[in-house]
Amino acid sequence: MLRILGKASSINVRKVLWTCVELGIPFQREDWGSGFRATSAPDFLAMNPNALVPVIEDENGVLWESNTICRYLAARHGREDLLPTAPWARAQVERWMDWQATDLNASWRDAFMGLVRQDPAFADPARIAAGAGRWNAMMVILDRQLAATGAFVAGPEFTLADVVIGLSVNRWLMTPIERPRLAALAAYVSRLQVRPGWRAHGANGIP
Repeated sequence: MLRILGKASSINVRKVLWTCVELGIPFQREDWGSGFRATSAPDFLAMNPNALVPVIEDENGVLWESNTICRYLAARHGREDLLPTAPWARAQVERWMDWQATDLNASWRDAFMGLVRQDPAFADPARIAAGAGRWNAMMVILDRQLAATGAFVAGPEFTLADVVIGLSVNRWLMTPIERPRLAALAAYVSRLQVRPGWRAHGANGIP
């Protein structure tokens, strides 16, 4: 059985959990991370030297990096609907997954750390406001993409891009900042709400 290491409140662990729901595969999750077993423990570092969750283990070995794990699981189980094998179609999904991991992740750091995590290093109101502005700008980009596709991030069908970005949208909605009204994004959330994986791991009130 697939072994998943990481606490269920972690946004990156939830990517993997939601993917497993989409795939319909069983797994065993173990609590690791803040408040649970320390990822600085030697046995965890032997699996992931970055001391970050999630980590998975199956008969092929150990794997870390959440988006890579999601890609691996979809490919292993032959789910071309979630991750196409045709190069161009796959690139449409992967570019948005990479955008989530780079541009979008970088935009929310100041606002999220200051307002949700309440990290003293991010307490400057001006820094938080600037961060919220960057975050909203990224969501405007996403809204335009959703308006163009009329459905999901990479096109008319649900893919892995929607797993990783759907969780990011939940984080944006759960963080106490002023947000623009984005009609395509609101409709997108309504489409996600019918999916069991979203209900279990996407909109659980944990940003």
